[in-house]
Amino acid sequence: MRRTRLGQDDAFSKAMSKNWVLLLVAGLFEVCWSVGLKYTDGFTRLRPTIFTLASICLSMFLLAKASQGLPIGTAYAVWVGIGASGATVLGMILFHEPASIARLGFISLLLFSIIGLKITSG
Repeated sequence: MRRTRLGQDDAFSKAMSKNWVLLLVAGLFEVCWSVGLKYTDGFTRLRPTIFTLASICLSMFLLAKASQGLPIGTAYAVWVGIGASGATVLGMILFHEPASIARLGFISLLLFSIIGLKITSG
């Protein structure tokens, strides 16, 4: 709940900003584990598997922390959006996956949706 006094508004804004930073970092770790899956070779390679599992744990932990102060629907959608768009772009760069105009357009729509959720979350 938002307070009316200036000092309490500042504290609320700082807490919201912290939650958004946590959510952004959680999304980046989601990109790490989703791309890391490709390198595990079906979890048969030890180092990439450890990296991937650590990234999953950090991503989930940070999502849980961020969702304490953000609406869960918004937090989850943004987290998935960051992960999906990041994994798609890195797939194009690292694994030479198709980079068609349509794919890039849909990634742009996803990013606009993430921004829209941030703007409308309050």
